[in-house]
Amino acid sequence: MTKASKNILSVAKTQRKKEEKNKKPSLVEAAPIAKPHTASSKKVSTKKTSTKPALPPKATKKNNPKKRPNKIILPKAGTVSADILDTLFDVVTSRRTADPAISHSARLLAKGRNKVAQKFGEEAVECLIEAASGNTKELISESADVLYHLIVVWVDAGLHPSEVWAELARRKGISGIEEKASRPAENLVVPLTTKQE
Repeated sequence: MTKASKNILSVAKTQRKKEEKNKKPSLVEAAPIAKPHTASSKKVSTKKTSTKPALPPKATKKNNPKKRPNKIILPKAGTVSADILDTLFDVVTSRRTADPAISHSARLLAKGRNKVAQKFGEEAVECLIEAASGNTKELISESADVLYHLIVVWVDAGLHPSEVWAELARRKGISGIEEKASRPAENLVVPLTTKQE
């Protein structure tokens, strides 16, 4: 059972207890109806009939712990520039030597290059899913996650953003097809395995 399911069940039990405590018994519940006395009946039951327990409440925006907040507050256009990526790079770099118990960046970097790369890949996939689904608000959030984890990859690799910006500047004005054709053959992606018959 997931943590979220346990939380929902806990809330439901607490709510049920409050309802039972505040509930006044109706006449039907207070005095059970006895069967008419016949020769075949041996004993009249005086036990209270059981009621079905209340189901957990349906997940709503207020009580669903898995759901991210719907409202993403965006800064006004023009108030944020791409320089924020350089600032984020500086912050992640400074956290490299921080205590992993208090810094997510330090904890991630301490796990090594494979974990850093894996986390970047996971975030990229989540971003692609939101893009394909057309969920603009979630796409914004996941895009921020991708950029953060890409910067963690750069910090781990000892790469500075200015190197990437220089490469982007070099490509400016060159078509993507021309740029790809100009790459050396050793940079081409080759399948890991090939079938030979």
